[in-house]
Amino acid sequence: MRAGDPQRILVLGGYGAVGREAVSALRDWYDGELIVAGRNPGKGELRLDVGDLTALQDVVSEVDAVLNCVELNNSLVAEVCLRHGVHYLDVTATPEVLRGIEALDPIAGESTAVLSVGLAPGVTNLLAALCTGPEVRVGVLLGAGERHGRAAIEWTLDGLAQLGDAWPMRFPAPYGLRTVRRFPFPGPETGLCLDSRPLTALLGTAARPSVRSVLQKPRIRSAAIAALSRTHVGSDGFAVVATDGRCTASLAGRRQSRATGLVAALLIRRLSGFPPGVRHVEQLVDPAQFLDELASHGFRLEVDQYAPG
Repeated sequence: MRAGDPQRILVLGGYGAVGREAVSALRDWYDGELIVAGRNPGKGELRLDVGDLTALQDVVSEVDAVLNCVELNNSLVAEVCLRHGVHYLDVTATPEVLRGIEALDPIAGESTAVLSVGLAPGVTNLLAALCTGPEVRVGVLLGAGERHGRAAIEWTLDGLAQLGDAWPMRFPAPYGLRTVRRFPFPGPETGLCLDSRPLTALLGTAARPSVRSVLQKPRIRSAAIAALSRTHVGSDGFAVVATDGRCTASLAGRRQSRATGLVAALLIRRLSGFPPGVRHVEQLVDPAQFLDELASHGFRLEVDQYAPG
């Protein structure tokens, strides 16, 4: 740990899919106090309900940085952190939540709130930043075989109701040319597909108004969540690609939850050098340098530049 690094880090939801990966990565280099907290803690973890403002303020006032890996009262948690002079990082991918935290910039003082901490948004923003053309499109391919928690499945179901038009996107081997559908990821225009072609074909069906309305019925929604929690078709591979027609940049590997956790841990390592305020990842790090370091943890980074004409 270097001078200026946070001495005490609080990880909210550190027992979830992303939180576990972030905590594991942090423990590889961080020798300060790491506090794992949530509403349903395991052994050695802190029970904390972020809806309890007094308890939240008491805990936050004793730490230097908070990594939030859950989606519950995020703007409130961020506000408490910034008012206490505590750095804040959030892995949320919900546009409305991000906008709520962005609005807190005037109260940031000397603290930094880091947003777009993960794969999408996050890696998507950084890959897009490597492509400087006026029209950058991003494709995200996720492995349908990776296990996700209930909150992640609910978030995906909500996103399926907002699917847009489709376009072809070429992903790195072994995936090749796929059809992606516009998905409401924050950041650059982004299309989504799954490693399983049959499941990708079903994405368009989920966007139909008739199907969408059925999925919103509580009983059907609960059944769909339960089924998706048990069913794992495909692999745990993922790939993200950005292109402007002349430049194509991609990152691929296994376990997108691990990639998100590592992005969070690598950003915490850089906190002491960040300017104050509410910022997204591409505003704080050098995209090529950061992606190179992320790739060194077992992911494959490819950047191809094409000469004009």
